[in-house]
Amino acid sequence: MHRRTFLLAGTSLTLFASAVGQRRAAAALQNSVAFDPGMLRRMAQELAQKPFQAPDGKLPEPLAHLTYDQYRDFRFDPQRALWRDQRLMFTLQLFHRGFLYTNRVDLYEVVDGTAQPIRYSPDLFTFGANPQPSDGDLGFAGFRVHAALNRPDYFDEVAAFLGASYFRAIGKGQGYGLSARGLAIRTADSSGEEFPVFKTFWIERPHPGVNSIVVNALLDSQSTAGALRFTIRPGETTIFDVEATFYPRTDIAEAGIAPLTSMFDFDGNNRADIDDYRPAVHDSDGLLIWTGRGEQLWRPLNNPHDLQLSTFGDVNPRGFGLMQRKRAFAAYDDLEAHYERRPSLWVEPIGDWGEGAVRLVEIPAGGEIHDNVVAFWRPAQPLKAKGEYGFTYRLHWTAATPPGEGFAQIVDTRSGVSGPEKNRLFVLEAAGDKLKQLPADAKPQLEASADHGKLLNQVLTSNPETGGWRISFELAPESAKAVELRAQIKLGDAPLTETWVYRWTP
Repeated sequence: MHRRTFLLAGTSLTLFASAVGQRRAAAALQNSVAFDPGMLRRMAQELAQKPFQAPDGKLPEPLAHLTYDQYRDFRFDPQRALWRDQRLMFTLQLFHRGFLYTNRVDLYEVVDGTAQPIRYSPDLFTFGANPQPSDGDLGFAGFRVHAALNRPDYFDEVAAFLGASYFRAIGKGQGYGLSARGLAIRTADSSGEEFPVFKTFWIERPHPGVNSIVVNALLDSQSTAGALRFTIRPGETTIFDVEATFYPRTDIAEAGIAPLTSMFDFDGNNRADIDDYRPAVHDSDGLLIWTGRGEQLWRPLNNPHDLQLSTFGDVNPRGFGLMQRKRAFAAYDDLEAHYERRPSLWVEPIGDWGEGAVRLVEIPAGGEIHDNVVAFWRPAQPLKAKGEYGFTYRLHWTAATPPGEGFAQIVDTRSGVSGPEKNRLFVLEAAGDKLKQLPADAKPQLEASADHGKLLNQVLTSNPETGGWRISFELAPESAKAVELRAQIKLGDAPLTETWVYRWTP
């Protein structure tokens, strides 16, 4: 919750009102109503034909001015968890409104096609030293899903939906790290980013013995309305199958599909100004892309001095994601944060996404409390007003290596000053089966390039400590303000490693 405080916004009380008017909408809050995914899409489509209404985040005193520590004392009572006594594979707990999460989210439980409101009561929560709220129907800020992830006798929190259209999840043995969103609009644009919000959720009660739960969400913003359906399957890798449909109110030239948000403070590639006992601090250390052409790109992340935007054009990408590759405790040496346990998040498009680009946004940040990295798919053509746009994809919250062509990986990127000329020395470590299985007399070659400046002293040597190979070279940037670097190990014309790509800036 620390890092996301500058971006998160909640959702409003406003329920979609049909042509019969506000009285029917008010009645729907009090009574059971029919629900199905087709109905959700129709609601989103009709909502997009109405002017956007900003979320109402008004709260009574003293809830309107809670400090972070006060809000932490607002805890849902686990004895009141939904489905706790029904012997299902999931339970549901709720977030109270307050602190930065002031906007109300309407929650429904769906059973056999009928939706029943989940009603607020202060008795669902404990408040520590704070007085219990006396107001009536305050509603909720979001919810979290619990399941027996790590052991059969304890239900861990495996996913949470809280703030704007943010959500996050973990796989077995992991702790929370990066987040995903329902949609991104105008990220890093000079006119300011637009943050769509989840207005209402319909959570389907899981069936006995079934290890999946379905969450339906109505999304709204100035530019679009949307319907999203998440089928969540916790496990060693926790899977979200996502069906997203958007109905723009206006043309959206800068839409971000399947957006991911993470934190990168420092690692071996950018320690020049760092005074910290830890070797590295980050939730993710690189962007991995598996292109429609079958190429695998690895882009180590950076915490730049100036905002950096990177675009990787593609057609029908096979996948992309923000990865946390380093899995040893010694890589971070942090007994509290345990960054080695943070999940990677891999986006697997289902069906043809057409022409577009994976966009990477790196924002300067002074410490680990800020999320400063965003990645998403941007379609080549704008989303047009009054249109309908569907995207289906699978999210993998995982510690495993995503599927690919089996290339060896660049597992470490380090850099430092070199010589009196103060060139930049890069040292890369490559490892993987394609390198371990090379014949003893094989002579792999290094292909490295820079679009500006010069590369000097290029060296490729085996590393007996890792069973892989080490790449090193010096960059003489000359007068360049930014240099795009590429490197790959090949045997003849056949690639042995993924393609390492990197942007150097002073």
